[in-house]
Amino acid sequence: MSGPINRRSLLLALPFLAQPARGQQRARELGIKPGVLPPGKRNAITDVAGVRAGHITLIEGDSIRTGVTAILPHSGNIFQEKVPAAVFVANAFGKLAGSTQVEELGNLETPVILTNTLSVAEGIAGVVEYTLAQPGNEKVLSVNAVVGETNDGFLNDIRRRFVNKEHVIAAIRQAHDGPVEEGAVGAGTGTICFGFKGGIGASSRVLPQSLGGYTVGVLVQTNFGGILQIVGAPVGRELGRFYLKDQLEQAPGGSCMVVAATDAPLDARNLRRLASRAVLGLGQSGSSTSNGSGEYVIAFSTAQRVPMRSKLTSSFTVLSNDAMSPLFQAVKEATEEAVYNSLFMAKTTKGFHDRTVESIPIESVLKILRKYQLIQD
Repeated sequence: MSGPINRRSLLLALPFLAQPARGQQRARELGIKPGVLPPGKRNAITDVAGVRAGHITLIEGDSIRTGVTAILPHSGNIFQEKVPAAVFVANAFGKLAGSTQVEELGNLETPVILTNTLSVAEGIAGVVEYTLAQPGNEKVLSVNAVVGETNDGFLNDIRRRFVNKEHVIAAIRQAHDGPVEEGAVGAGTGTICFGFKGGIGASSRVLPQSLGGYTVGVLVQTNFGGILQIVGAPVGRELGRFYLKDQLEQAPGGSCMVVAATDAPLDARNLRRLASRAVLGLGQSGSSTSNGSGEYVIAFSTAQRVPMRSKLTSSFTVLSNDAMSPLFQAVKEATEEAVYNSLFMAKTTKGFHDRTVESIPIESVLKILRKYQLIQD
């Protein structure tokens, strides 16, 4: 369904800074601390200076459970001041509009939009309208909108195509650099992860000053399956909910979109290498990137701008290959923790055809982690 923006839908999206509901806590607040590097102040993609994120959450009646999430590399005119970017595809069972131009030119010229599978066209329309309307873009004739998706059709009546371009523009306009709301919000409103309610998750890592002091921030839209493990503990197996249990009882398909930002001065080549390591974080959480699960990573650097009207030659300072390993570790850790946050912050959701997807049982998870001596009270 298309048409004017739904007032109720907007109101549902406004408390971007809202505190978690009682009983909901992020992984780190529960004592779950993947990896060795420290997180940034917010432990979110917005720890990378200038990066902004926003959601529009669409909940209508008993069948609409979907939304839009927007990520902006900076608050200016992105088309006029592009940023270096790259895409890595672990499994291409999905849709990522705009990816070929990013791969070809090595830069990003629009916000990154996440939504549901059948709303990619509306995502493009919203980004194009937003970009053309920005001051300075009056003569622009081509816009490369970057829009990714996962399929939320189990909880959401996806065929109604409820998302419209006004929702997309609203998500972009309300994006800011504060804490990122997580769980069943925005593009994660109707998603499922490892058989539990999934959604939006975020995390970040900061390198020590001796290694540059750079920040890597990650945001995920989780909608995939596999065998959940948390900091190495076989949580999915212990809970009895996992792929291959009882002869393919649970299908592993779905998809996961990952957006990785950094303030490290990287070119497109090394951003693609960084993006590929984010997939290791998905694997650490239990994903095997199955046939029906599309895994896409979009990575960008905020360290420098690429002006639309560039000179005949240009020069940028970029990190050497030898300096990349700490950043690889950072993006792996941040992606893993972002997946956990998407699970722990998601609420049980009832939706289309009276289907219900339960949130992950936090107390049971903590009991398992104590059993394996991976956390302490």
